[in-house]
Amino acid sequence: MAQPRILKPLPVVSFIQGSAWVSDPAARRTAGLRFPGETYGRSLWLGRETGHNGPLTGHNGVLKPLPVISFILVTWTTVASQLPAADALVKQPRLCAAALQFGIAPEPNAATASRTGARARRVVGPLKTTVVLLDGGATRLCLVTTHFGGTTRADVCELFRKTIARDLQLPVSHVLLWTSHNHSSVSFSGKRVSAYETQDKNVPPAELLPIGEKFLDEVRSHAKRLPEMLQPVTVWWAEGRERRITYNRKGRRADGTTYFMREEDRVLVGDDFNGDIDTQAPVVVLKNATGQVVAALAQFTGHPVTSYHPEKPVVFGEWPQVACDLLAAHFDKTGNTPVSFLQGCAGDVNSKEMFCGGVERSAEFGRMLGQSYIAALPKLRPSRRDGLDFAMEKVNVPLAPLPSAKVLIAELNEMDDFIRRANSGDEDTLSCVGLNFPRALTPAYRGRLVELIRPWNQWALGRHEQGRADSVPKHLDMEIGVIRIGDIGIVGMPCEPFQGIGRQIRRHSPLRVSIPCAYMNASHGYITDGPNTGDREYMSAFYRYTKFRPPLEKPAGDVMAERAVEVLSRFAKETALRASN
Repeated sequence: MAQPRILKPLPVVSFIQGSAWVSDPAARRTAGLRFPGETYGRSLWLGRETGHNGPLTGHNGVLKPLPVISFILVTWTTVASQLPAADALVKQPRLCAAALQFGIAPEPNAATASRTGARARRVVGPLKTTVVLLDGGATRLCLVTTHFGGTTRADVCELFRKTIARDLQLPVSHVLLWTSHNHSSVSFSGKRVSAYETQDKNVPPAELLPIGEKFLDEVRSHAKRLPEMLQPVTVWWAEGRERRITYNRKGRRADGTTYFMREEDRVLVGDDFNGDIDTQAPVVVLKNATGQVVAALAQFTGHPVTSYHPEKPVVFGEWPQVACDLLAAHFDKTGNTPVSFLQGCAGDVNSKEMFCGGVERSAEFGRMLGQSYIAALPKLRPSRRDGLDFAMEKVNVPLAPLPSAKVLIAELNEMDDFIRRANSGDEDTLSCVGLNFPRALTPAYRGRLVELIRPWNQWALGRHEQGRADSVPKHLDMEIGVIRIGDIGIVGMPCEPFQGIGRQIRRHSPLRVSIPCAYMNASHGYITDGPNTGDREYMSAFYRYTKFRPPLEKPAGDVMAERAVEVLSRFAKETALRASN
């Protein structure tokens, strides 16, 4: 029997006298405390705006001692005493896993997601997909992770998940589809049906292109083999660091306005600019009874756009696939170990050399990330917990009122002038209604990007003219997936969340390591954290590309983090109780 272990005080307790973090939202509100991002004020921190002074401050930033500190420490001491000693290996794991991987090379000249209809000029190699089946006894879960980028379309995602669920006799909610968000990919469907274009509408049936049909066939054939391959596994984890390949792409001007920082903007900011980025590179390894790696999951945060150019598309797995291949080869010289890649909260993070790096630099970045994963492996630690927990949770992301009719009309006039000049080849068409564009894109492409946002202004203006501006949705409903695998928390979000959302999950989860992941299932586009809400650059004002959704309102995507932490806390408590019985 494991010896009772006294949990070390939380770091915040050691330097904030008499104060403690309260995880329950209602208790926080009663005490006048707020989650990071719940406070609406702005302050500069590490080169980016944050909307909080820390988890233990009141509305005015003053520390608030709480009388509950002894209760909190006793509770967590009790939970810790019910778990095995630190780094004790689970001897008879209940968790079972199986995994397979395959690659598909699309045909040259395949259709892409380019706004100008540009087709793939070159296919560098196959794009890989990993299918993992997890079984915790009471719960079975299928994770499909791919370096194809076309899985986030609502029609495609729905078809894929329903088909796989039927084959495996699982609820559809227990099939999760993740993409690395690789831009150097191809389209699976002849239509563009996005989740942000299907609110309150039935999703039309997917019309798969041949490559989409081939992908689905391969996923099905591999997934069907997994139930017979299930074997008990222990969970191990390590965390590497990588800061050489990404940068924060939300720029801030001296006047307080924001802009989308592409490569030509980045090099003007400073030598090898990174800005405020997540550098964590966690690796989760599932080992069988003989110590063989059954599967691995790796995560990192950054848009894979180094080999990407929207007007000159290539097909390549980008740096995430290169990194996963290196990790697989480290586990097994044949490179056959299935490695899943989970993209982080990359809404405000790019890989460097967007539009200009090409395949060679992307591959180099992949080798850097892969080596960072491998360098972390000597520090692999076994999970103290066993088993699997899973929940799909609905969250309501708050939406703001519509802009005034005066603002909408002025923006429409600015758009029309920009489109006219862009279509005439004006190279100085570089900004419009808060959006900015690089010279690496042709004026025609820039004009097309502005044409795409014009319908939103027309819709919003129409609501004003009809006297219905107040009768718009107040919330965006989304479903997040919350998973516990041993000591590991994984949170999947159906969108492109900003880093601040993931950081809140990492900071406040009670599990040893928690991994926030974007691009799960159908994507609702960019979702800001509270402090980044209300700006006008492409990512923060993505509502303009929807049909039709009001702007986000603070605390915006922070509600996803809060719900995720609530569920992970519940999982941690329930696991401890099960261990004591």
